Amino acid sequence: MAKRLVPGEGRPGHYAYWRRQAEVAGSGLLERTVGLRAPRCVKVESDPDGITLWTDAVQTTPLTSVDAAAAIGRFALNRLEPAQWFARRIMRDRLADDQQHGGWAALETAEVLPAHVRRTGHQLWTHRDEVMSELDRLPKQLIHGDAHPPNLLRADGDDVIAVDWDQFGIGPLGFDLGYLLQFTPTPIADLVAAYQTGSAATWPARDVRRGAVLTAAVTLVARAAWALNQPEPGVHLERLLRLSAVVDEAVSHASWNA
Repeated sequence: MAKRLVPGEGRPGHYAYWRRQAEVAGSGLLERTVGLRAPRCVKVESDPDGITLWTDAVQTTPLTSVDAAAAIGRFALNRLEPAQWFARRIMRDRLADDQQHGGWAALETAEVLPAHVRRTGHQLWTHRDEVMSELDRLPKQLIHGDAHPPNLLRADGDDVIAVDWDQFGIGPLGFDLGYLLQFTPTPIADLVAAYQTGSAATWPARDVRRGAVLTAAVTLVARAAWALNQPEPGVHLERLLRLSAVVDEAVSHASWNA
């Protein structure tokens, strides 16, 4: 498989650092992890206009959400010495980007959304610093950073071959599960149970769920707010509506309601 990277964000710790996937491939670190594993890197070619990555081709096969959650749990058990290019503040960086573009103001007048969804979205934005503090209190671990089905190609024993490691780094407990939650009809309780199986229940289930819910809620509302300014809002609004109970749960977890 070949992938082309072009210059962009230059800060190594930023979630959008443009060279991160080349660093992942060149280091070989994620070819040896358990739970989630990167395809073998064949070569990395740099030129004045960017970087081309060549990795082993991987045939995609169906993977259940429960199996994916268990693999994500196993991946959280890996321990690597953080390099400069690991992402470290994905949620905070994304919220800072949103703030530069007017925040989630589009939610305020979006009559296409029920009033309670607009209200909880407003609460999350207004209290975003408290939400980030809630996530900061959770244990930190390795995260894929974008663990949704198209990036989880196939099972390989107890592991899953995964691609698109552009947001790989360090994040709060439950982060990757929160991304997976947005793309599956599988109940969160089942995903948390599978995560606990994969991680050998290393962390309390309530903390895994808290991290997943907070991550999913912020991401769902942020993407819906962005979509409202697009010609076709599409799937992002549908996901927010389908998972509005997750957003409600996130608000109930947050410190200003404690």
